[in-house]
Order: sequence, then C-alpha cells, then structure tokens
Amino acid sequence: MVITGYGDGPTVVGEALVGRVGFWGCHLLGLCEEGACDERAEPAWFGGDGADADALAEVLFDPERWPVFRVPVEGAAPGGGVAVVYRNLDGDGGVEYRRTGDATGGVAGGATGGGTGDVRLAWRELVAVADGPGGGGDGVLDRDERFLLLLPCLRGTWEEAVARERVVAALVAAGAPEGTVERAADHLLGHLERRTVHEPGWKSPLSGR
Repeated sequence: MVITGYGDGPTVVGEALVGRVGFWGCHLLGLCEEGACDERAEPAWFGGDGADADALAEVLFDPERWPVFRVPVEGAAPGGGVAVVYRNLDGDGGVEYRRTGDATGGVAGGATGGGTGDVRLAWRELVAVADGPGGGGDGVLDRDERFLLLLPCLRGTWEEAVARERVVAALVAAGAPEGTVERAADHLLGHLERRTVHEPGWKSPLSGR
C-alpha cells in the first residue's frame, strides 16, 4: 500500500494482525517502557504471554514488510483518517502516527511521543475517533481496538477515573486478563502523564484554538 511520505517503502496492510494473540503486548509495551517505574510491565498483562509477543514481533518489526493499521475518522474525505505505521528501518525503527487524506476534522497536528508522526489527540478527540462510525469498510473498525491503537497519541488533560475505566474496558475487550488489567491501565496512563502537555504549535481543529 502507498502512504504519503514513505515513498517506495515496503508498507503493507496490517489490520489482520490486531486480532492476533500478543499484538497488544507488542504495541503497548513500548509505551510502558518509557521512563522509570517501580514495576516493569509484562507482555502477559495485555493478553497472551512473552512467547506470543515474541512471535508476533517477528512479523510487526520485519524490515522487509512495514505493517500499516488504518483508523478511519468520521467526517474525513474517503481514505481520510490516521495510519499507524511500523517504520522498521534498521537502526532507526519506530511507530509513526500519520494523518491520511483530510482527517483534520478529528485530529490535531504535531509530533507524538509514543513514536513520531503528525498526530496528537486530546481525550475527547481520542474518544470521538475511537467511537465514530469511521469512513467506510477499510481499516480498524472495532472501537476498543481503535482506542488502544491511538492511545499513545493522547495529550492534554483528562479525568483520571473516566480515562482509567475506559482503558481497562478496552484492554479487557482486547483480551487482557482481568487479574492484571488494572496494573496495565495504571502503567499506560502513568506514562502518558509524564509526557509534555503543552507543545508549541499545537492547534486542535476541534477546539478552534
């Protein structure tokens, strides 16, 4: 598939991987590893175990095939939304969050901290994108999967109890074990809170600021 800014990079449609056991351990564990914590997050907190995550990592981080996960945005032009791209360059890998098409109706511009890219989302924007009907039949359509895919883009402030409840519910729906899901949610939100909130040039099209 072709993603603007990646030239002839080996990007491939990756949505089928979201349902694989171990996917969320790969996608979210990197967020939990930023900064210092008293307790280290484990892949099993997000469903599956370390072996499942390792097996899927071989696919997700393949330098010859860069998985792309498309998240449609309500109100965007056809094909508009957010593309989550696994940029598997040797020595310069990372996860990027890119706007595609006319996605500005629900997405603010600027670099993320859970990777690189041009997408930042306030709490209400994240929820709106996750819960919206999307722009058609392509991409990730499940609301909990969309929420978790874009969670690393979260910026600003949020009501702690509301956010924690939503993260826990999304993780359980995605297969996280109930015995550790609250610890997983605390880790995710705790690391998001450590990031820069006020960044130069952040203009949200939803707030008009």
